[in-house]
Amino acid sequence: MDVLITGGAGFVGSHLSDLLIARGHGVHVLDDLSTGSIENVAHLRDDPRFGMTIESAHNREVVADLVDKADIVYHLAAAVGVELIVESPVRTIETNVHCTEVVLEQAARKRKPVLVASTSEVYGKSTDLPFHEEGDLVMGPTSKGRWAYACSKAIDEFLALAYWNERKLPTVVVRLFNTVGPRQTGQYGMVVPKFVRAALAGRDLQVFGTGEQSRCFGHVSDVVRALADLMEAGDHYGQVFNVGSTEEITVRGLAERVIEMTGAESSIVQVPYEVAYGQGFEDMLRRIPDTSKINRVLGWAPERTLEEILRDVIAFETTRDLR
Repeated sequence: MDVLITGGAGFVGSHLSDLLIARGHGVHVLDDLSTGSIENVAHLRDDPRFGMTIESAHNREVVADLVDKADIVYHLAAAVGVELIVESPVRTIETNVHCTEVVLEQAARKRKPVLVASTSEVYGKSTDLPFHEEGDLVMGPTSKGRWAYACSKAIDEFLALAYWNERKLPTVVVRLFNTVGPRQTGQYGMVVPKFVRAALAGRDLQVFGTGEQSRCFGHVSDVVRALADLMEAGDHYGQVFNVGSTEEITVRGLAERVIEMTGAESSIVQVPYEVAYGQGFEDMLRRIPDTSKINRVLGWAPERTLEEILRDVIAFETTRDLR
């Protein structure tokens, strides 16, 4: 197949490009490089099955042309990272909602199947764990900009499913839970690469809040395998799937593990949320996915443990400056 990936020069998109090309598909990446990087796909540049357009998914004419040439579309372009979301809420909302509108609109003209990447953030402040695809979404107040990202991605989901229900555009929604691995930047608040880079540099690791908030970190290779399998199967349209690991760890525990595995002499410094993100910031205490649905329909389950994930990130960051 010929595949279009919006946001394909990003962390997840570049790994998805690798996998799809390895499976024999042609891949064309659309990315404005606002948060993605040309370095993420530089190794694919000379592959005849790979192409790239540097432009925003806001551009209807460009999206229309690329969708027309594709068999399926992965819509991964989005604002990413808590820091970016807090600092640039207008950009977050406009990027997430408008780009999705454009991609779905153009895909609907030619009935091209679309996978829309969403996020575990849509579960908001729900405490009904583990999070199930049919569970209620519990958002915070609109006065707290931290929830703008969650709401914008929820709108993306509503829109994708509406296109399926009303216009029969084949769409799939995937909620990603804390995907990590090589090539991920810590620039926008991604905690694993930030911790690893700090430890390797001998700096203290900053833990925001109490550090008792817990997360489940999934390896990007496991995640992109799920994305590829869902669209290759081609018979799960109009559905939402959680994709992520169920191996839970607190943020403080993660920091301790990184220090141990890097052999660093770094300390852990606790930073109040209001210092890190401003007054009134809210966070989720726990975030655990129920992945039984995707396991049931695809037989998918994560293969990499947290220890393997950290080894990969540490190895990548150790050699990053040598490349």
